[in-house]
Amino acid sequence: MTSAGTLVWTPPADVRERTRIGDYLRFLERERGLHFDDYASLWRWSVDDLAGFWSSIWDFFDVGAGTAATPPRTVLGRATMPGAEWFPGATLNYAEHMLAHAPTRGPAVVARSQTRGPLELTAAELRDAVARARAGLLRLGVRKGDRVAAYLPNIPEALVLLLASASLGAVFSSCAPEFGTRSVVDRWSQIEPTVLVAVDGYRYGAKEVDRTSEVAAIRAALPTLRHVVVVPYLADEVAADAGALTWSELLADAGALAFEPVPFDHPLYVLYSSGTTGLPKPIVHGHGGILLEHAKTLALHFDLGPGDRFFWFTTTGWMMWNALVSGLLVGSAVVLVDGDPSYPDLGALWRLAEECGITFFGTSAPYLMSCRKAGLVPARMADLSHIRGVGSTGSPLPPEGFTWVYENVNPTLLLQSFSGGTDVCTGFLGGSPLVPVYAGEISCACLGAAVAAYDASGRPVTDELGELVLERPMPSMPVGFWGDEDGSRYRATYFADFPGVWRHGDWVKVTRRGTYVITGRSDATLKRGGVRMGTAEFYSIVEGFPEITDSLVVHLDTGDGVDQLLLFVVLAEGVTLDDELRSRISAELRMQLSPRHVPDEIVAVPAVPRTLSGKKLEVPVKRILEGRPVEEAASTGALQNPEALRSFAAFATSRRTAVSSGPTAAG
Repeated sequence: MTSAGTLVWTPPADVRERTRIGDYLRFLERERGLHFDDYASLWRWSVDDLAGFWSSIWDFFDVGAGTAATPPRTVLGRATMPGAEWFPGATLNYAEHMLAHAPTRGPAVVARSQTRGPLELTAAELRDAVARARAGLLRLGVRKGDRVAAYLPNIPEALVLLLASASLGAVFSSCAPEFGTRSVVDRWSQIEPTVLVAVDGYRYGAKEVDRTSEVAAIRAALPTLRHVVVVPYLADEVAADAGALTWSELLADAGALAFEPVPFDHPLYVLYSSGTTGLPKPIVHGHGGILLEHAKTLALHFDLGPGDRFFWFTTTGWMMWNALVSGLLVGSAVVLVDGDPSYPDLGALWRLAEECGITFFGTSAPYLMSCRKAGLVPARMADLSHIRGVGSTGSPLPPEGFTWVYENVNPTLLLQSFSGGTDVCTGFLGGSPLVPVYAGEISCACLGAAVAAYDASGRPVTDELGELVLERPMPSMPVGFWGDEDGSRYRATYFADFPGVWRHGDWVKVTRRGTYVITGRSDATLKRGGVRMGTAEFYSIVEGFPEITDSLVVHLDTGDGVDQLLLFVVLAEGVTLDDELRSRISAELRMQLSPRHVPDEIVAVPAVPRTLSGKKLEVPVKRILEGRPVEEAASTGALQNPEALRSFAAFATSRRTAVSSGPTAAG
C-alpha cells in the first residue's frame, strides 16, 4: 500500500514558461510590479491583499470588456463575512464572456451520449443556438429575474439554455433527470420557475428510462410554470401535447444575440445542497463571482486554455457541471458526456478520452479507485499521452489512487485532488502546476482562498485535525439562499460556530509543508475515547481488501451507554463475511490506524447508499441506526440507490428487537 506523503510528481524546470499561471506571474510583474518566487508567497499575497488579487484577476481575464460591462467603483466595498460586497457598481454578463472566449478553431462543444449519436458545435453554431433560445425565451415572456428550470442531462441543450437565460438576466436552475419527482419539486417549488425545459427520457447504459410521467408530475406540482418545452431525447419525436413546445420550436426564430447588463451579484443560477436530509438549501450564485472564480480556477490551477479539451464526468445536478461548462471562459472546448460511466465496461471513459482528444480528465475518487481495483491499465487501452491533467473530487482520493494514476494513465500529467463544494461552486483546495504532488494529500489552497483548520475554540492548528474554515471572503460565496430574506438561514449554515469565519463542514489537517488532508465531513467524524477520526483513511484501508467493494462506517454514541463503531461492507461476488475475514479487517485497521479504529461489529450489506454525486450517506445512515424512519432520515429521490437504505433500517430494527428482549428489558 502506498504511504501517504510519498512524492509522486514534481513541476518541470520550465513550468513558468509553458503554463497559464506562468503567464499570470509575468502579467503581475509587468503590470503591477509584483514578483513571487514560489506558489506559497503568491497564495499568501492573494489572501492578504484581496482587493489587489481579485482586481488582477479582473484585469488578467479582461472582465471589463463587453457590451454589458461597466467598471466598479471599488473592488471590495465591505470585507466582512457574511455580507462581503464585491465590485460594487460594476455590471457584466456571464454569458457574454462565455461566448466571447469560446474557441474559434475546431469545436467549442464536443458531446457524447448513450442516448443519441455524437454531436459537436463550433463557437458560431453555439452562438446561433443561444441567440435562437434567447429569442424563444423572450417569446415565452421570460424577463430579467425570472427563473428557468432545466430537467436535462449533460447535453448541449442544457448549456445553450443556461447561456440564453443568463443573457437575459434570467435565473437558471437544473436538476438531472435521474432525480425523482419529489426531489425536483422540493428544489424548484422554492424558486417558482416560469419555464421548464425537460427531456422525455434517456438511456443509461443499455437501459431506457422514460421520464414523461415525472415531467407531468413536476409540471402539475409547480403552479408558477407558464410554459413547458420538451427535448425529444429518448424518442425521435415527442407525442403531441397541447400545453408544451418542442426544443426545435423554441429555437425556430433567429434572434439578435444581446446581453443584459447585470450587477456583479445578480443571480446567475441556483444550486442546491444535497437534500439528503430536510429541504435542500437553494444556493444563489452571482454572475460576477462565478465568472471570476471559474476563470481563475480553470486557467491558473487546471492550466486550461485555447487548444484544450476539458472533460469532467458529471450530471447537471452537481456543481461540477457548472464548473465544466465554464471551460469556455478560458478558451477551452468542453466535452459533455451523458450515460453510465461503466458501460459497457470501466474502460469506456478512457477510450472516450482518446476519441475526443481530452487534455483534462475530471472524475471522482470512487471511479479512479474502482478502475484500480479492477486492475485496469488505461494507458494500454487507449492513447492517453495528450492528457495533461486529471482531476478527482467528490471524496478524498487515497494515496494508492495517486500512484495508480501515475503508473497506469500517464506519468507526466498533473493530478489534482479538488475539494470545495456546491456552496462556493468551486474548490478552495486543489493543485497548481507550480507545486509538487504528494500521494494522499491535496497539494495547496487555491489562490484567493484563505483556508485554515480550527480547533473547537476557534484557533488555527497545524498537523492536527480541525474544522475546515475560510477566514476571508471569496467572490463566489453565495449571494444568499433564495427566499431567505433576512439572511438568517445563510448565517446559521456557515457562520454560527465561528462568527465572521466560514465553517465549511469538512474535517481537515494542514501539514507543515502546506498540503491538506481531508478526512471526511465533520458531522460524520468518528470520535472514540476523545480522539476524532476521519472516515477517509478508514475507507482506504477497508476497501483495499479485494473481498470488499464498498464500505460505510458509523459511530453510535447515544449518551446512554451505547458507544459502538459499526462497519458495513459490500462484498465482492462469491465472498462470504466469515470470522476469518472479520479478523483480517480488524487486524489491518489496528495495525495501519489504531486500536480505536477496530469496529465493534462488521456487517455485510447489499449496497452503500450514495447521493447522485457519489457521496456516501454516513449521517443519514447514523440517524436510521438511532431510530429515525428512513423517510425522515434521507430524501430518497436525491439518491443513486435509495433501496440501499432498507438493509440499514432492517439492521436497526433487529438491534432494537434484540435489546428489548434482552436481560435488561426482561428484568
